[in-house]
Amino acid sequence: METLLNGVRVLNGYVWGAPMLIAILATGLYLTVRLKLMPLRRLGYGFRMLWAGRRAAGAGDISSFNALMTALSATIGTGNIAGVATAIVLGGPGALFWMWCTALVGMATKYAEAVLAVHYREVDKAGQHVGGPMFYIRNGMGARWAWLGTLFAIFGAIAGFGIGNTVQANSVADVLESNFAVPAWLTGLILAVLVGLVLIGGIRRIAEVAGRLVPFMAIAYFGGGLIILAANAPQVPTALALVLEHAFSPAAATGGFAGATVWAALRYGVARGIFSNEAGLGSAPIAHAAARTDNPVRQGVVAMLGTFLDTIVVCSVTGLVIIVSGAWTSGENGAALSSLAFETALPGFGGYLVSFGLAIFAFTTLLGWSFYGEKCVEYLFGLRAVKPFRVIWIIAVPIGATQSLDAVWLLADTLNAMMALPNLIALLVLSPVVVALTARYFSDDTNARA
Repeated sequence: METLLNGVRVLNGYVWGAPMLIAILATGLYLTVRLKLMPLRRLGYGFRMLWAGRRAAGAGDISSFNALMTALSATIGTGNIAGVATAIVLGGPGALFWMWCTALVGMATKYAEAVLAVHYREVDKAGQHVGGPMFYIRNGMGARWAWLGTLFAIFGAIAGFGIGNTVQANSVADVLESNFAVPAWLTGLILAVLVGLVLIGGIRRIAEVAGRLVPFMAIAYFGGGLIILAANAPQVPTALALVLEHAFSPAAATGGFAGATVWAALRYGVARGIFSNEAGLGSAPIAHAAARTDNPVRQGVVAMLGTFLDTIVVCSVTGLVIIVSGAWTSGENGAALSSLAFETALPGFGGYLVSFGLAIFAFTTLLGWSFYGEKCVEYLFGLRAVKPFRVIWIIAVPIGATQSLDAVWLLADTLNAMMALPNLIALLVLSPVVVALTARYFSDDTNARA
């Protein structure tokens, strides 16, 4: 067993190494240039389409707004709280700058993923709209490349049980046990029941729950962070200067911070940014394929907001609070560092805000990734496999809440990165389709002026 784990560790070093990070960034930059900076120029348009998408017309199963909330439910989670903290501990304040860069080019990646997902989606035997990398690989690149889509579905189905299930349940159990002395087994049991009740209703129920919980918790967490930053307004410019300085120069050791090189800032900033917003991994387009919309570009501009909101908004608040509070030199790491930073700035309340936020975000991630895994399994084995998958998914929740997950996390993290390989190939090969659909959409005067 140890030999197998060592092999996975070596593979993990490759798939999350410099070549993969460069490939994801380069793909995002390439798409940004090909689209003539459209995702950045049309950010305001995206928010207008998001608002209009609450009651959008067209084919699909859930509203455009709820499709984004479902995608965000899977991305906003431990990466925004623990991931940002880890990036700063390992890469210094400059890591936050590289997270921003990842998000800015990642918006084009997420846009292209959603456009292709809607353009090449299908209707399954249950009458539901299904799509994602496995479908736009098969339908866009041709039958001879279908094996690449099958690989994506295999990686996604297995990785989901780690990154989207057991790891999330374990995070909730740890937070509740540390702060409220709730036994891990009880947390796992309650989570399993709640997840089961939601999954019975399929994508519509998942989308409804995500559409309520995600905005509520994101606004509460973001609001708490803004209060801290407003109360420490004089220190914010200094914090921003620190971020920019250490993005391009080494960060010296201070307090409990061991110091970091520029490469460490870039490496951990990019890696944690991708882990948080999942741009390029191919997960989010599975949710966007179910959206009610009459044009793939319209859903694409909504989808790209996911990367902006996840990293530019939520991750930035976490990172700046950690730096402004001075907690980044404390020697703490992960969620404990974020909790310390919020508690230092908001005594008696900040720590609970982080704990409650982490619990809610992890729960919604359980829901979002259940849908991703379900669609990967359906692609591989058909509709008959969906119910058994849901049962296994629910059973895995209490197991994850009560067990050590080092091996599971390592395997899931590795497979999560491997999902990106077939997806990035498809995005590059099908980029002319994305560009053509975008040009056609915005050549319409009504859309161009909107």
